[in-house]
Amino acid sequence: MLIAKVIGTTVSTIKDEMLAGRKLLILRQTDETGAAFGKPYVAVDTLDAGIGDLVLTAHGSSGRQTAITKNSPVDAVIMAVIDHLEVGGKVAYRKE
Repeated sequence: MLIAKVIGTTVSTIKDEMLAGRKLLILRQTDETGAAFGKPYVAVDTLDAGIGDLVLTAHGSSGRQTAITKNSPVDAVIMAVIDHLEVGGKVAYRKE
């Protein structure tokens, strides 16, 4: 699992039929404090996450293990929206 921040949305009217009706969000991986790094990537949203949310993502074959993404051509899926992160006994991130 990776921690990522939702930074945008994507719209695709022509796509594989297994992705029909699925919301696709643009993410950037973050560290444990929520600081973004790396290249943006797209993930299937299974939880109705929104821009600015910090989320947990699964990738590769693990990303195809949710009820929504089973047998779908996905590489990344949002599987949790983070409420807060605690690191070393201190809250590093709290959803507002």
